[in-house]
Amino acid sequence: MSVSAVSAVTESGTSVSSAAQQQLTLDYNAFLTLMMEQMKHQDPTDPVDSTEQLAQLASFSNVEQSIETNKKLETMLANMSFGQVDDLIGRTATDASGTTGIVTSVEVYDDGTLLGLDNGKGILLGSGVKIS
Repeated sequence: MSVSAVSAVTESGTSVSSAAQQQLTLDYNAFLTLMMEQMKHQDPTDPVDSTEQLAQLASFSNVEQSIETNKKLETMLANMSFGQVDDLIGRTATDASGTTGIVTSVEVYDDGTLLGLDNGKGILLGSGVKIS
């Protein structure tokens, strides 16, 4: 198993490109496989400290739990959005560019909520949108 190095990092050093992010993403089984390979190929005269290995495993477990928690929070927020969209149907919506119409449908996506208007146009719900 080989892991390629990441060369594209932003100036702040905190984020990487999506391709690099995919390379860095490991599931729990891949992490354990990598750790076992590391143990198999370690120098017998200078073995890795077992407490260090347990600390790595605990850190990975915490990150994995955080990712799962974020996924559940995103699902909860989307469900809350669905509960609030009923109030928008039948109301008049106007965006910053002057597009106006009566809301006939609401579509919730990962990156925002789209209001379908009676004139066939759509407005992305966000800052600058007036609902009356």
